[in-house]
Amino acid sequence: MIHRNRREMMVLLAAVSLILLAAVTIAGANVYGDAMVTDFSRKNLPPCLEYPFGTDFMGRDMFVRTIAGLSVSIRLGLVTAAFSAVIAFFMGMAAAVLGKTADGLVSGLIDLMMGIPHILLLILISFACGKGFWGVVIGISMTHWTSLARLIRGEVLQLRESNYMKIAARLGHGKLRTAMVHMTPHLLPQFITGLVLLFPHAILHEASITFLGFGLSPEEPAIGVILSESMKYLVTGEWWLAVFPGVLLVGVVLLFHILGQGVLLILDPERAHE
Repeated sequence: MIHRNRREMMVLLAAVSLILLAAVTIAGANVYGDAMVTDFSRKNLPPCLEYPFGTDFMGRDMFVRTIAGLSVSIRLGLVTAAFSAVIAFFMGMAAAVLGKTADGLVSGLIDLMMGIPHILLLILISFACGKGFWGVVIGISMTHWTSLARLIRGEVLQLRESNYMKIAARLGHGKLRTAMVHMTPHLLPQFITGLVLLFPHAILHEASITFLGFGLSPEEPAIGVILSESMKYLVTGEWWLAVFPGVLLVGVVLLFHILGQGVLLILDPERAHE
């Protein structure tokens, strides 16, 4: 019998999570057109063998529609999490390297943004940018970088006091070269882990503002749109319109959480023997 330690098990779970997320993303992209097909002869059908998630008020297959919606959310999460992580990296680096003035400006901006209710700020930015796909991308990207930037800033402040950084300064290395060549490799584990952990936040907030009507277009087969439409029909007994999409959305978020924990175990040398 093979005994695996906690690190190996988490890496295995992370690999499985990555495969499942990739499968959902690819499958959803391939059935995107089918998710828009309406057939009023089969509207409001409960779950059955032919339609595992039932059909909605326009006769659309809810299984296909849910997979397509999750694919849209994951792809949008990829874009927004990447933008947010890059912003966080350069903001955190600038705050710790460019002197007290830059540190004060970046820290003040972080405190200001974290002091405003997150969902309110996200709605305002998304609405100001015209809603839709790019409105959501800009809104999420501009509001999700603060926590990771604060973490990177703290790491850079510790690295700046290390001996090899002081030696690099004495050898005449400039601040920019020191930051990019000597600090960046040490920040990659925190950066990559933070990037992965930004995904579930981005997906949930995309679904939230779309549910409230400030996100993706109502014509999109997005999870937020599906859940928003389903609220009108729960009182009439069409429970499957909300339950299955909601459960799968939670499942995708959990898969990203497991993936993030696996990445953290792989990249953190202190956990190598767990």
